Amino acid sequence: MFHIVQYQPLRLITQNSLSSMCFKLMLSRPVAFAQLWKSWFSSHSLVGNKNIILMGPPGAGKTTVGRIVGQKLDRPVVDIDDDVLETTWNMSVSEKLQDVGNEQFLEEEGKALLKFSASGSVISLTGSNPMHSAGMQHMKKNGIVVYLDVPTTVIMSRLTSMKVDRIVGQSPGISLKDILQFRKQFYKRWYDIRVICGGDIAAEVVAEKVLDAVKRYQNSELETFISTRSSRSGRSMEKDSCKYFSDVVTEGLAPDGGLFVPERGLPKFTAGEWQSLIEATYIERAQVILERCIHPADIPASKLAEIIGTAYGENFTCSKIAPVRHLAGNQFLLELFHGPTASFKDFALQIVPHIFAYCIPRSCNYLVLVATSGDTGSAVLDGFSRLHDTDKQRIAVMNFFPEDGVSPIQKSQMIGCQKENAWSVGVKSDFDFCQTAIKQIFTNSDYTGFLTVEYGTALAAANSINWARLLPQIVYHASAYLDLVHQDIIPFGSPVDVCIPTGNFGNILAALYAKMMGIPIRKCICASNENNVLTDFIRTGVYDLRVRKLIPTSSPAVDILKSSNLERYLHLIANEDGQLVTQLYTQLENQGHFQLRKDLLEKLQQDLVAGWCSEEDCLAAIHSVYSTTGYILDTHTAVAKVVADRLQDRTCPIIISSTAHYSKFAPAILRALRIAEIKQNPLSQLHLLSSYSPLPPVHWGLLETLKKKGNDDHQVCAADLSMLMSHIETLIQNHFM
Repeated sequence: MFHIVQYQPLRLITQNSLSSMCFKLMLSRPVAFAQLWKSWFSSHSLVGNKNIILMGPPGAGKTTVGRIVGQKLDRPVVDIDDDVLETTWNMSVSEKLQDVGNEQFLEEEGKALLKFSASGSVISLTGSNPMHSAGMQHMKKNGIVVYLDVPTTVIMSRLTSMKVDRIVGQSPGISLKDILQFRKQFYKRWYDIRVICGGDIAAEVVAEKVLDAVKRYQNSELETFISTRSSRSGRSMEKDSCKYFSDVVTEGLAPDGGLFVPERGLPKFTAGEWQSLIEATYIERAQVILERCIHPADIPASKLAEIIGTAYGENFTCSKIAPVRHLAGNQFLLELFHGPTASFKDFALQIVPHIFAYCIPRSCNYLVLVATSGDTGSAVLDGFSRLHDTDKQRIAVMNFFPEDGVSPIQKSQMIGCQKENAWSVGVKSDFDFCQTAIKQIFTNSDYTGFLTVEYGTALAAANSINWARLLPQIVYHASAYLDLVHQDIIPFGSPVDVCIPTGNFGNILAALYAKMMGIPIRKCICASNENNVLTDFIRTGVYDLRVRKLIPTSSPAVDILKSSNLERYLHLIANEDGQLVTQLYTQLENQGHFQLRKDLLEKLQQDLVAGWCSEEDCLAAIHSVYSTTGYILDTHTAVAKVVADRLQDRTCPIIISSTAHYSKFAPAILRALRIAEIKQNPLSQLHLLSSYSPLPPVHWGLLETLKKKGNDDHQVCAADLSMLMSHIETLIQNHFM
């Protein structure tokens, strides 16, 4: 059996080659000696006696990178090809492959791996090692597996220049590209850490990225979250009560009423890392981006891959998940309505329930509360109803929506999406009341404590106040830009503008986060309907609700006056000044308005511009676009289209977020298209629209939901906080007791 054991630190320190230098340095310059010792000990204690195992396709640079990493850490280096296989077989790897053939080679290679043992080493695997399950399980017992993820096109180019004409699995009729693609499933199964490697990246740079990634893997305490309302002095005093990703997913709202944000901000991607994702699928992009935003101590890469695959695998009608479609001129539509409930909310709410179920403790039941202005409700209900049966027994969801403030189809959809662990309650008020009520319930410690003690049930939030809701939205903004590059519309690095119909500020905040992470977004255009409080705020710095009343429109998802996620953005541009954010929102709560300082307004206007659209202009845009292109915009996308037409300068492409399918707003669409006969039955309305052979077709998921019987069966309650709390308690008793 092949053994490698790492020397112990004290033995290394007392080697003759070091002793004289160390003792002289210790006596003459004790501070410098202490720094040298700290640096040396830090590198050796990075992973203890665990191995760092480099994995990737042939040509990924594992051997070279392994040597550099071993040098930097002063650890033994093992190349499985040279040091294990060829030593064991007494012949070259290529000779062995030619001698025994593909299948037998994999078996022989796996047997050699099972006999190999090492500790505290840097190990470079072969490209085919991950295809042997038992061998990889053996290696992972004492190692951290680092996947050097190199684009397939780059690997093929390297192998050609290296004159490699055969790898394991190659045979007549099977191309090298096919083999490399086939192997990816095995690499994804085993890795703990992914390191993205672009085409021209030097081995020295890759080695540094490996070390940085391993340090991150070992130090989850570096990725903590703070409240938008916490003071800097308060944070230093509360280090013992750090919040991690799992905590903020579970808790939703910070105890002080603020929103959770990552203390050290979001990760930055290099241009090369983004470019390596140009050829990737949407699911692959999501995996890479979310891995960098969620620490593996919270969700391991393998589990995250399972969650993403479940969320986007079969639940979306378009294989591209979030396709970008050319509309006209320099305008492109990001179609975000191909999920099961036909809105952009599906991107987060097909993932978040599975993340939530993984993160919460098993010792408690959870009731997820959500307020919706239309689309969130059905998306939450659908997402949580898809959990495994065992999870549905301990997780339920209650959706509050304005009874008369959503479209008929949206209401039918929310009621139709009710399942054994998911319910809808209509409230005789508007969305702002529903959202404010939920915040008040969360911050009522007496009530939440009572539910925990009396019923063993904790409350959680699924609105965009929950940090986990925002992360999947970052993915589709980044993916849209990469798609334009992939389609040769722009070269990487050229800017784009984005225009987003905005109510609660979550979707546009995700675009701003994508920009911070390295996507070349120039301006984010905030598009409002007649409830244009955000437009006024972005133009003037004054957020004023004193003389405003909510105006019901045909774009109900942005019929919002209190934009929750704006708080996260203000915290960002105020350099994490939680005291200032607290002051602003206390003033808004007590006096109905606040005003930004001039310097903060200038910062805001570097990122954002804003406009609004009347009902008349919204319907006219739907008619105009259909007349010229045959494409039907939904009412929210039409709001964004009108604002984009007014504010874009046409010097770069503009991506308009198409946030919902027009089928959800059939009466308004039929009016816009000037179709005289509008039947009251929602299902009849969709059949009428379908008869026009529109582009895109009527949404299948909506049709299926509306065909269900009992689509009027739901609870309705008055706009009274105590009534909502009573409904919550009744649901807990019925489901969990």
